[in-house]
Amino acid sequence: MEVEPGQERFVASVAESLAEAYAQPSVAWPRLVYDGERLVGFLMGGFDPDSPVDYFRCGIWRLAVAAGRQGAGYGRFAVEAFGAEARRRGADRITVLWVPGPGGPEGFYLRCGFTPTGQEFHGQVVGERFLTA
Repeated sequence: MEVEPGQERFVASVAESLAEAYAQPSVAWPRLVYDGERLVGFLMGGFDPDSPVDYFRCGIWRLAVAAGRQGAGYGRFAVEAFGAEARRRGADRITVLWVPGPGGPEGFYLRCGFTPTGQEFHGQVVGERFLTA
């Protein structure tokens, strides 16, 4: 699955993400998003309630929507699915990290209800969204 040209610097490949998920099977939550027949997106989150780092306890690690398919609601669907799983697990907050910069995902995450926490991790903005029932 390819993202739009120039977006590669903002998200790891699906293959790299799945390798990371394989190495952390008790924590990683990888999911593919299909439009009925074609792969259109990928989300990988993590659930580690015992993590000493609060933004790694329940958060989206990766989110990518295929080139030509962005803006059709697939990314928002993936975020909402992750939020639903987080609520099912008893969480009231989800987090996400994003690389800032032109053409990056910041606007998308802000539209999905995330707000920056003021924290950074390896140059990435840490955002949070509180879940409602």
